[in-house]
Amino acid sequence: MENLLGLLKIRVRKGINLAVRDTLTSDPYVVIAMAQQALKTHVVKKNCNPVWNDELTLSVHDLNVPINLTVYDKDTFSVDDKMGDAVIDIKPYIKSLQMGLENLPNGCVVARVQPDRKNCLADESSIVWNNGKIIQDMQLRLRNVECGEVVVQLEWIEVAGCKGLGTKGT
Repeated sequence: MENLLGLLKIRVRKGINLAVRDTLTSDPYVVIAMAQQALKTHVVKKNCNPVWNDELTLSVHDLNVPINLTVYDKDTFSVDDKMGDAVIDIKPYIKSLQMGLENLPNGCVVARVQPDRKNCLADESSIVWNNGKIIQDMQLRLRNVECGEVVVQLEWIEVAGCKGLGTKGT
Protein backbone atom coordinates (compact mmCIF):
# COMPACT_ATOMS: atom_id res chain seq x y z
CA MET A 1 0.00 0.00 0.00
CA GLU A 2 2.95 2.34 0.40
CA ASN A 3 3.04 3.07 -3.36
CA LEU A 4 -0.73 3.46 -3.69
CA LEU A 5 -1.73 7.05 -4.49
CA GLY A 6 -5.46 6.39 -4.27
CA LEU A 7 -8.35 4.86 -6.16
CA LEU A 8 -9.93 6.06 -9.38
CA LYS A 9 -13.60 5.23 -9.80
CA ILE A 10 -14.58 5.12 -13.46
CA ARG A 11 -18.30 5.06 -14.14
CA VAL A 12 -18.81 3.60 -17.60
CA ARG A 13 -22.13 5.23 -18.46
CA LYS A 14 -23.06 4.39 -22.05
CA GLY A 15 -21.99 3.77 -25.62
CA ILE A 16 -23.12 5.91 -28.54
CA ASN A 17 -23.41 4.65 -32.12
CA LEU A 18 -21.09 1.69 -31.57
CA ALA A 19 -19.99 -0.39 -34.55
CA VAL A 20 -22.06 -3.36 -35.73
CA ARG A 21 -20.07 -6.59 -35.29
CA ASP A 22 -22.85 -9.19 -35.52
CA THR A 23 -25.47 -9.39 -38.27
CA LEU A 24 -27.44 -6.24 -37.41
CA THR A 25 -26.16 -5.22 -33.99
CA SER A 26 -23.54 -6.00 -31.31
CA ASP A 27 -23.31 -7.32 -27.75
CA PRO A 28 -20.88 -4.74 -26.33
CA TYR A 29 -18.90 -4.58 -23.11
CA VAL A 30 -16.01 -2.36 -22.00
CA VAL A 31 -12.62 -3.32 -20.57
CA ILE A 32 -10.67 -0.70 -18.59
CA ALA A 33 -6.98 -1.58 -18.21
CA MET A 34 -4.13 0.08 -16.31
CA ALA A 35 -0.79 -1.68 -15.73
CA GLN A 36 -1.67 -5.22 -14.53
CA GLN A 37 -5.31 -4.33 -13.74
CA ALA A 38 -8.17 -5.09 -16.14
CA LEU A 39 -11.81 -4.57 -15.20
CA LYS A 40 -14.89 -5.05 -17.36
CA THR A 41 -18.51 -4.02 -17.53
CA HIS A 42 -21.42 -6.35 -18.03
CA VAL A 43 -22.48 -7.27 -21.60
CA VAL A 44 -25.47 -5.45 -23.08
CA LYS A 45 -27.12 -7.77 -25.61
CA LYS A 46 -28.11 -6.60 -29.09
CA ASN A 47 -27.52 -2.88 -28.64
CA CYS A 48 -25.22 -0.40 -30.41
CA ASN A 49 -26.27 2.33 -27.93
CA PRO A 50 -25.84 0.40 -24.67
CA VAL A 51 -26.32 1.80 -21.18
CA TRP A 52 -23.94 0.15 -18.70
CA ASN A 53 -23.81 2.48 -15.67
CA ASP A 54 -21.10 0.20 -14.22
CA GLU A 55 -18.57 1.47 -11.66
CA LEU A 56 -15.03 0.15 -12.06
CA THR A 57 -12.34 1.09 -9.53
CA LEU A 58 -8.62 1.13 -10.32
CA SER A 59 -5.77 1.26 -7.80
CA VAL A 60 -3.50 4.09 -8.96
CA HIS A 61 0.21 3.71 -8.23
CA ASP A 62 1.67 5.87 -11.03
CA LEU A 63 -0.07 8.81 -12.70
CA ASN A 64 1.99 8.31 -15.86
CA VAL A 65 0.65 4.82 -16.59
CA PRO A 66 -2.01 5.09 -19.33
CA ILE A 67 -5.59 3.98 -18.74
CA ASN A 68 -6.91 2.13 -21.77
CA LEU A 69 -10.57 1.65 -22.59
CA THR A 70 -11.49 -1.03 -25.14
CA VAL A 71 -14.95 -1.99 -26.34
CA TYR A 72 -15.61 -5.60 -27.38
CA ASP A 73 -18.51 -7.48 -28.93
CA LYS A 74 -19.26 -10.65 -26.95
CA ASP A 75 -19.34 -13.73 -29.17
CA THR A 76 -20.46 -17.16 -28.04
CA PHE A 77 -18.54 -19.44 -30.38
CA SER A 78 -15.52 -17.32 -31.37
CA VAL A 79 -13.09 -14.76 -29.99
CA ASP A 80 -14.78 -11.49 -28.97
CA ASP A 81 -14.52 -8.80 -31.66
CA LYS A 82 -12.78 -5.52 -30.87
CA MET A 83 -15.04 -2.50 -31.39
CA GLY A 84 -12.54 0.30 -30.84
CA ASP A 85 -10.41 1.76 -28.08
CA ALA A 86 -9.51 5.02 -26.37
CA VAL A 87 -7.03 6.31 -23.81
CA ILE A 88 -8.42 8.08 -20.74
CA ASP A 89 -6.21 11.11 -20.03
CA ILE A 90 -6.46 11.75 -16.28
CA LYS A 91 -3.74 14.44 -16.07
CA PRO A 92 -6.11 17.48 -16.30
CA TYR A 93 -8.38 15.84 -13.72
CA ILE A 94 -5.48 15.12 -11.34
CA LYS A 95 -4.24 18.70 -11.78
CA SER A 96 -7.68 19.97 -10.69
CA LEU A 97 -7.66 17.66 -7.66
CA GLN A 98 -4.21 18.90 -6.65
CA MET A 99 -5.52 22.48 -6.40
CA GLY A 100 -7.02 21.44 -3.05
CA LEU A 101 -10.32 23.19 -3.65
CA GLU A 102 -13.04 22.98 -1.01
CA ASN A 103 -16.55 24.26 -0.32
CA LEU A 104 -17.33 25.41 -3.84
CA PRO A 105 -20.94 25.84 -4.93
CA ASN A 106 -22.45 22.61 -6.27
CA GLY A 107 -22.01 22.35 -10.06
CA CYS A 108 -19.10 24.82 -10.12
CA VAL A 109 -16.84 24.13 -13.14
CA VAL A 110 -13.23 23.83 -11.96
CA ALA A 111 -11.71 23.31 -15.44
CA ARG A 112 -12.63 22.57 -19.04
CA VAL A 113 -10.66 20.22 -21.28
CA GLN A 114 -10.87 20.66 -25.04
CA PRO A 115 -10.60 17.78 -27.53
CA ASP A 116 -7.22 17.68 -29.30
CA ARG A 117 -4.86 15.28 -31.06
CA LYS A 118 -3.40 14.05 -27.75
CA ASN A 119 -6.67 13.00 -26.11
CA CYS A 120 -9.64 10.93 -27.27
CA LEU A 121 -12.29 13.47 -26.30
CA ALA A 122 -15.20 13.79 -28.72
CA ASP A 123 -16.42 16.97 -27.03
CA GLU A 124 -15.38 19.47 -24.36
CA SER A 125 -15.08 17.82 -20.95
CA SER A 126 -15.86 19.68 -17.74
CA ILE A 127 -14.27 19.01 -14.37
CA VAL A 128 -16.93 19.92 -11.81
CA TRP A 129 -17.32 20.30 -8.04
CA ASN A 130 -20.31 18.13 -7.17
CA ASN A 131 -21.52 17.20 -3.67
CA GLY A 132 -18.12 17.75 -2.07
CA LYS A 133 -16.18 15.90 -4.79
CA ILE A 134 -14.46 16.79 -8.02
CA ILE A 135 -15.74 14.70 -10.93
CA GLN A 136 -15.08 14.72 -14.67
CA ASP A 137 -17.49 13.60 -17.37
CA MET A 138 -15.89 12.55 -20.66
CA GLN A 139 -17.26 11.54 -24.02
CA LEU A 140 -14.47 9.49 -25.63
CA ARG A 141 -14.24 8.95 -29.38
CA LEU A 142 -13.18 5.38 -30.11
CA ARG A 143 -10.11 4.82 -32.30
CA ASN A 144 -9.36 1.98 -34.73
CA VAL A 145 -13.04 1.59 -35.64
CA GLU A 146 -15.48 3.18 -38.08
CA CYS A 147 -17.69 4.80 -35.41
CA GLY A 148 -18.57 4.94 -31.75
CA GLU A 149 -18.16 6.88 -28.53
CA VAL A 150 -18.22 5.93 -24.84
CA VAL A 151 -19.33 8.22 -21.99
CA VAL A 152 -17.44 7.83 -18.70
CA GLN A 153 -17.15 9.73 -15.43
CA LEU A 154 -14.04 9.95 -13.22
CA GLU A 155 -14.01 10.28 -9.44
CA TRP A 156 -10.93 10.15 -7.19
CA ILE A 157 -11.13 8.28 -3.88
CA GLU A 158 -8.57 9.14 -1.20
CA VAL A 159 -7.44 6.11 0.80
CA ALA A 160 -6.31 6.53 4.41
CA GLY A 161 -2.67 5.58 4.89
CA CYS A 162 -1.74 6.06 1.23
CA LYS A 163 0.59 8.55 -0.39
CA GLY A 164 -2.23 10.58 -1.92
CA LEU A 165 -1.85 13.21 -4.61
CA GLY A 166 -0.12 15.88 -2.55
CA THR A 167 -3.07 18.27 -2.68
CA LYS A 168 -2.71 21.72 -1.20
CA GLY A 169 -5.34 20.82 1.40
CA THR A 170 -3.22 17.95 2.81
